[in-house]
Amino acid sequence: MTFASESRESRRSLAVRAVAAGALIALALPPWGWWPLAVVGLAWWTRLEHRAEGRRFLVGFGAGLGWFLPGLAWMWFLTAPGYLIAAVLFALLHGAASVIVGRVPSRWRMIAGPSAHVLVESLRLAFPFGGVPLATIAIAQIAGPLATLARVGGVILLSWFTWQLASLIALRSITPRTIRRPVVLALIALLVVSRLAPDGDDTGETLNVAAVQGGGPQGTRAIDTDPRKVVERHLEATRSLVDSGAAPDLVVWPENVIDVPEFERSREVNEIARLSSELGAPFLVGITEDVDTESFTNAQVVVDSSATVLDRYDKVRRVPFGEYMPLRGLLRSLGAPVDLVPRDAVAGTGTAILAVPADIGQGVSESTRRAAVVISWEVFFGGRAREGVKAGGGYIVNPTNGSSYTWTILQTQQIASSRLRAIETGRWVVQVAPTGFSAFVDPKGRVHDRTAVSEQKVITREIEIRRGRTIYVNTGDGPWIVALGCLLVLAVVGERIRSRSSRSSDRR
Repeated sequence: MTFASESRESRRSLAVRAVAAGALIALALPPWGWWPLAVVGLAWWTRLEHRAEGRRFLVGFGAGLGWFLPGLAWMWFLTAPGYLIAAVLFALLHGAASVIVGRVPSRWRMIAGPSAHVLVESLRLAFPFGGVPLATIAIAQIAGPLATLARVGGVILLSWFTWQLASLIALRSITPRTIRRPVVLALIALLVVSRLAPDGDDTGETLNVAAVQGGGPQGTRAIDTDPRKVVERHLEATRSLVDSGAAPDLVVWPENVIDVPEFERSREVNEIARLSSELGAPFLVGITEDVDTESFTNAQVVVDSSATVLDRYDKVRRVPFGEYMPLRGLLRSLGAPVDLVPRDAVAGTGTAILAVPADIGQGVSESTRRAAVVISWEVFFGGRAREGVKAGGGYIVNPTNGSSYTWTILQTQQIASSRLRAIETGRWVVQVAPTGFSAFVDPKGRVHDRTAVSEQKVITREIEIRRGRTIYVNTGDGPWIVALGCLLVLAVVGERIRSRSSRSSDRR
């Protein structure tokens, strides 16, 4: 065997192991959800990264592909080319991070690796097209014992802690005690703080909420679906509440189940008003309305027996390639199927809050409670729920529509993200979807009454209206991103500082 063939075999073996390490991280994500595998995969990745002299980019890129190709597979149903481009782009970023880590002296790599890679993850939360904050390490850890860290530092802290723990395991034998010991103490301190940190308080008020899932097939697009059939399924499901004699305080319908030119002049607003009168409860309803031939709005509105819109929130963060087509002109010139998204949603600009009347017929008045609202895609962004809670939201509503996606990768990661938002804010989350999953999530991140895919079901639960702020609501992601940047700088310059200190001591 020649040297060249040995080298090729070595590269191939390294690439296979890197992809396998990334695949373990993917298996920690929902719907698989074997959360300890994330630590195993990250530790293996870290070890490969340390040993792969001159080939660290291959390790980071290969591990990224093993992680993102399964973890982001739901994107195939939005845009197959976009899915492949996104997986490759995010893997490239981690490849670059691995190169940076390799240029740090080995004694400092234990802190450089987690810092560099989680900074890449923070970039992925915002870039491109507003970010793709799915398949994160934090989502993989939501079912594990580290989840309470989210109330202190959200996704950034939870992801970093997991990666740092794996790095500590992988590089403990080569890291000096003077570096290893402070890291261990910091991890212990953060975990203790997360368990003791404030998670909000009950106000003493409760709300009996009914979340309506109309059911129907998955894997369908709006352009291929009769919108009236969707409405009728939800009317039928809600009618079962009336027939049972239920008395909810609030009824929530999913995202964009009513698709009409103008909601307040539609037959649907009167149908909702009649149900509101019969149940004695206001409705939160997801609607889409026409703006013109090229655009539409996606909103959640508050309606009661008066058949008027009492309050409205228009979705701010839109789904790229789902609700709008980025670079439409360029893609059309290249022959891409841009007509799969024939019109673009208009982004809202309002605060993520809805005023919900506490008493039917009172309208928006002093007898009003505030609900933080994150529509569908927005639940993946901690800042949206945080904004609504800071504006006085006593609970969070997440109306969504995952009916376009086959399989349950997206839906299960959305449930996990609702759990993250609940822990981060100390609020109940009501998630409701036309074809699943719908569920209630309590402030500790526990899931209640989760529906099955495609079933028609109404779930009801009495939830507490809460107040107070967690550390994360007060601080957001910014301070933690800055802290990671400082750690990475420390790892880069730490050896120089140590060397200068040593030379100074020798002179004395």
